[in-house]
Formats: sequence, C-alpha cells, structure tokens
Amino acid sequence: MTSRLALLINPRSGRGLSSSAVLSVRDRLAAGGFAVSVLSGRDAVESSALAHRAVAERYDVLAVMGGDGSVHLALQAVVDSATALAVIPSGTGNDAARALGLPRGDLLAAADVVLTGRPRTIDTARAGERSYLTVLASGFDSRVNERANAMSRPSGRLRYIVATLAELGVFEPIPYTVTLDGTRLSVEAMLVAVGNTSTYGGGLKMCEGAEVDDGLLDVVVIGPMSRLELMAVYPRLFNGSHVNHSAYSRHRVRRVTVEAPDAVAYADGERLGPLPLSVEVAAGSVDVVVAAA
Repeated sequence: MTSRLALLINPRSGRGLSSSAVLSVRDRLAAGGFAVSVLSGRDAVESSALAHRAVAERYDVLAVMGGDGSVHLALQAVVDSATALAVIPSGTGNDAARALGLPRGDLLAAADVVLTGRPRTIDTARAGERSYLTVLASGFDSRVNERANAMSRPSGRLRYIVATLAELGVFEPIPYTVTLDGTRLSVEAMLVAVGNTSTYGGGLKMCEGAEVDDGLLDVVVIGPMSRLELMAVYPRLFNGSHVNHSAYSRHRVRRVTVEAPDAVAYADGERLGPLPLSVEVAAGSVDVVVAAA
C-alpha cells in the first residue's frame, strides 16, 4: 500500500517559499513513492485545521515545509497520534531541524531524508494546553520577542538585533519563583528557559546538553548580571561556553512551574502567554522522521 503524506506549507516562512520550490519538493516526494497532498492555509487557523484533518484522516506522515512556528503548529496535531512528523526547514531559525539533525538550507536534501529516513520517537514538552518541541523562553529573551513583534521595521534578523539592543538599555532582573518537581526556588534572574532540546533563536545553545528523548526537561536559570556583562556573555551562547559562567545554573526535572510578574513565555518562537506557566515532559509522545543511521 502506498504511504500517504500531507505536505503542509507556509509560504510566509522566514525565507519565503516560491511555487517552484514547493513543486520541486512535492515531485521529489511523489517520485519516491508517497501519495502527496499539498496543504496550504490562508492563515494559522486554517493551517491548523488542515493539519488536524490530515491526522484525523490517518495520513502516515505530516511533512512541514516552513520554520519553527510551522513545526509548532503541526506538532499540536500530531502529538500522541499515529501520524509521523517530518520537517523540511525553510524558516529563519530552524531549531527544530537542528535538534533532529536535518539538512538546513537545502529543501531537496531534507525531502530525501523523508524518503530514506527512519522514525524516531522523541519527547515533547507540554505547557498548559500547548505542546512544544524546542525551548520555552521567559525573561530577557521573551521581552526582546515582545519588543520585536511590536516593531514594523526593520525586517528579519535585524529587527531582533535592534530589539535586543533596545531592551538591554532598560531591562532589570526579574523575581522568579521556580518549582522544580515540587521544590520551590525563589531567585532573581535575567531569564529562565525550559528546554526539551538545546537551542533556540537560530542556534543559541541556551539549554546545552538537553536531549530530546531522555524523559527530562532542562531548566536553565541565568542569574542577575550587569548589562555590559550580559552583552559579553551573549556571544558565548553560540558555542555553549556560557555554562561555565557563575550566573548559570541547570536543573533536570519532569515538571516545572515558572512564576514571575509581568513576564510572558515563548516556545518554538511562538507566544504562549503570560506567566505563571507549568511545563511537563511528555515522554515518547511523537514520532519524527530523521536520517537513517
């Protein structure tokens, strides 16, 4: 029996998608033996409905052609289902693809993984009624997201650079209460991150060492520091050496509740809403397609 694959595309992903790119990926998947249906919603609500319909209709694979936001949308449909998730990254950050070891910047190479790869059962994180795959951010980084989302220009990564510099000028440490598997911890911090995987923001290794199938969440707390020190530490997130800084601490738990005044949370780059928020690991809750070993 021919396997059925739903190809969910986001034409507004970070790098944009031309019709020729979509057709090339569709044709590659069809030539490899899949019966392919292309799904393209006019907005997030319609795209979500299409993804849930594909799962309800028992498609074998839901392949997402977009960025981390598109993966987040599709994840809500496939989690705890028999439909496998495949990622063909075309966004700006592509941290989900990074965590899964998938090709980035080559759509056809990513499509070939769907054809020749294998299913891998991984964890997700559940924050309230939402599931996420990568990292939940709250504090300085979520304030940057809020600021950037309120800006009309510049576009792309430059907007986040401008927002980061602007937030550095006003940000103060936040009083958090973090409950780690039932143990309450009161701290002042620049940010608290809850990672199912290690990176967010296009490769920032905030939760360095996190594993996507270990049944645990990695909670990272960055304690108070001066603005100048924060600017100095930020580049170290790209190689993970921030873990040696005295303000860094890491906790590995199954459940965490994060509380703070006037703070919001983002996960997979999507706004989840204000704190407090409880997050728990959902071990082995989704199958993803990865490269064959």
